[in-house]
Amino acid sequence: MARSSTRRTRSGGRAGAQDRRGSAVIEQMPWKPPVNIDRPTEPLGPEGVEAIHDGAMRILEEIGIEFLNDEACTILKKAGCTVDGQNVRMGRDFVMEWIGKAPSEFTLTPRNPDRKIEIGGKNLVFGNVSSPPNYFDMAIGKKVPGTREMCKDLLRLTQYFNCIHFAGGYPVEPVDIHASVRHLDVLYDKLTLTDKVMHAYSLGKERVEDVMEMVRISQGISHEEFDASPRMYTNINSTSPLKHDHPMMDGWMRMAKRGQGLVVTPFTLAGAMAPVTMSGAVAQSLAEALCAVVLAQIIRPGCPVAIGTFTSNVDMKSGAPAFGTPEYMRATQMTGQMARYYKLPMRSSGVCAANVPDGQAMWETSNSLWAAVQSGTNMVYHAAGWLEGGLIASPEKFIMDCEVLQQIQRYMEPEICATGPDEIALDAIKSVGNQGHFFGIQHTQDRYTTAFYQPFLSDWRNFEGWEVAGGIWTAERAHHMFKEIVSSFEPPAMDDAIREELADFVARRKSEGGAPTDF
Repeated sequence: MARSSTRRTRSGGRAGAQDRRGSAVIEQMPWKPPVNIDRPTEPLGPEGVEAIHDGAMRILEEIGIEFLNDEACTILKKAGCTVDGQNVRMGRDFVMEWIGKAPSEFTLTPRNPDRKIEIGGKNLVFGNVSSPPNYFDMAIGKKVPGTREMCKDLLRLTQYFNCIHFAGGYPVEPVDIHASVRHLDVLYDKLTLTDKVMHAYSLGKERVEDVMEMVRISQGISHEEFDASPRMYTNINSTSPLKHDHPMMDGWMRMAKRGQGLVVTPFTLAGAMAPVTMSGAVAQSLAEALCAVVLAQIIRPGCPVAIGTFTSNVDMKSGAPAFGTPEYMRATQMTGQMARYYKLPMRSSGVCAANVPDGQAMWETSNSLWAAVQSGTNMVYHAAGWLEGGLIASPEKFIMDCEVLQQIQRYMEPEICATGPDEIALDAIKSVGNQGHFFGIQHTQDRYTTAFYQPFLSDWRNFEGWEVAGGIWTAERAHHMFKEIVSSFEPPAMDDAIREELADFVARRKSEGGAPTDF
């Protein structure tokens, strides 16, 4: 794929990159973000939807949200909100008017336009694990702080797997890089090792502005072209209960001004940072999210915004977060109903509380992922590689999760449910009758290579066959696969002039000190 711009020619893209990926180590499914063909699971009746909506509105009207950012308070007060110090209250009619200006669907376009993703509607996209400070793989055998090289390996997996559609935050925090310049090095790595949609952390002016400029440089476009349509996104979390902090609001407003993608995800753990009842936790989460959507629309009406859910529960014996629980699944489904009520795209997560890539890790993550599917989620954060409630990133878990993501992609392909004459297959049934079998007939022979999902990690041999082959357990197979993928990885093509401009920008910003820190 080649694309011309007013500044330079950029080469490389999906076709060439897929020739370098996919077949050398595994046979994987093609790049094809799923479209959710199922009806959503809706545990709430109409009266339940109205009750949660009323709860969220009463929080905004009667209690208010603390905006720990003076600029945000000023904007909201000028627009008509009641502001008392940093407490902001807003009426329901006001809220509904402003969130009505947000689009129900939008497109995010990365440096490789073949990797653009649609957010909203029935579209479903998956992103990599983001932000754990620690790393685990089976060669190391223990939890260790993340490094730049570990981060780069996880970015290689992000690019390699076609079922990962966007690059979230740092797949592991490289704590060997000082926080003042960490964003510069990691974004350089992300932009050169991947060609998928980029994320910026909303942690103050410098980080957001630097990342927006690096994404613009990577695409070879002008500032006007960058501002004309979303090329990247940010995700912010409220400081539950009922607060938005200064740096995240700062980044949120800067991204809104330039029309980039915005996701607001309250981190409401029922029983700790929200009511112990799931409907109360969901109502609080919505209040914390919707007020940020209002702010974004006041700044730039029509800017692309999604609301996220991270509503789960804690272990009431220890206070530790729990994920992939029945309560988490229902909260995700309930939030999906409310997102459709507000006509906003939705983000959820593929999360677990397990400490290593074991059975618990997979059943909890699978629960989380299928809750995302059932809820009508559009954007699934942390879909591959998450452990220990977000404190550990694991390449083995990343690969194990990608097997599940591919199965979801296959599950959504309409041909599985097709009911035409070829699918009902009466002639085939007649030819076999009461005596034979279907293995050798033409109907089967014409379809056997594509009829069923083919795993790249699951082992379908019987016990004896598996034992003869070495008796390798799933996580160990994933570890060997990880090593093969990163050792044979080739990054997507990038114009030399763009790469040089990115490197020069990083060097200049480092010489200027990067982002200020207190250490």
